[in-house]
Amino acid sequence: MSQLIPLVDVPSLDAAIDESRERPVLLFKHSFNCGVSCDALDELRAHIESQVPGVAAYRVITVQTHRPVSDAVSMRLGIRHETPQAILLRDGRVVWKASHFRVTASELDRGVSPHKRRPQVSP
Repeated sequence: MSQLIPLVDVPSLDAAIDESRERPVLLFKHSFNCGVSCDALDELRAHIESQVPGVAAYRVITVQTHRPVSDAVSMRLGIRHETPQAILLRDGRVVWKASHFRVTASELDRGVSPHKRRPQVSP
């Protein structure tokens, strides 16, 4: 199973953007005092559990504790801040996003699937 890794500083955001050149990276902006965001986090976890490990990377930004990272996402990627918000990066740019009630396991599957890195098969 893939892991949901916290982004705690701007250099870790830069590393995630760089990683998107190798495989899709899904950023999830979360507010721990919002019921909709907590439900969306459960949906994200369900999505992650159904994925083949390694084909995508998953990062979470908790806006209350890591506001500079959240602000940097908006500035660097040119998108409006929302929570909950799922942002899929590929090759350093946003290729799909969803927010609020659209962050469901099935929507995440539909958003991530076309951009997945195919696992390497040994001959």
